[in-house]
Amino acid sequence: MSIFTPTNQVRLTNVAIVRMKKCGKRFEIACYKNKVMSWRNNTEKDIDEVLQTHNVFTNVSKGQTAKNQDLIKAFGVDNQTEVCRQILAKGELQVSEKERSDHLEAKYRDIATLVADMCVNPDTKRPYTMTVIERAMKEDIHYSVNPTRSAKQQALQVIKMLKEKININRAEMRLRFFIPGKEGKRIRDKLRPMIKRVETEEFTSALEMVCLVDPGSYRAIFDLVSKESRGKGRVEVMDLKDVEETEEMF
Repeated sequence: MSIFTPTNQVRLTNVAIVRMKKCGKRFEIACYKNKVMSWRNNTEKDIDEVLQTHNVFTNVSKGQTAKNQDLIKAFGVDNQTEVCRQILAKGELQVSEKERSDHLEAKYRDIATLVADMCVNPDTKRPYTMTVIERAMKEDIHYSVNPTRSAKQQALQVIKMLKEKININRAEMRLRFFIPGKEGKRIRDKLRPMIKRVETEEFTSALEMVCLVDPGSYRAIFDLVSKESRGKGRVEVMDLKDVEETEEMF
């Protein structure tokens, strides 16, 4: 017995669907799971690794492909690959509730990991564990993950919120400065407000100084040294964070 299959239908399974509504029509493309964000982040550059097929659909699940005249009206071209690129760039990625929940849970853990990695208890100089940070995010500040913002952006926001609830600070960076010539002392005086603690300081024909600074001040410090020394000074990162070496973490 033969089964009639319309020529404008393509059956696809296990796909990630990206959808866009334009000119009163719905357009969809079928992509491989986990590849859409890689394309948007420019980590995947081969469109064949993203698209399951270069066809544009009105309904992927039913295998119904879009008409060329509808593509021209909505996108100005009937080139399927070009339309796929436009939908990939601006379309809405369709995900199931479970996928959305798993994604938010993974991002929540990523945020907590970043916070734990960047911060310490300022009294003990010891880092907090990710478990402690996750509990504080949940119980103290009742943080809700924003799916559209990066984990790093949200980690910085979480740190500000946690400071109002628990004893937490960004771990300080250890920097080494080398500034040749007589400009060293003048530049040092301008750096003082941005320095937390000076560990060593020598001045002969050049200023050499090791100090601790707030990570948020690094860009301003780097720009000041570069500008004031006319590119002759150096700022070296010795440690990204200053913590007490211990196996015990609080």
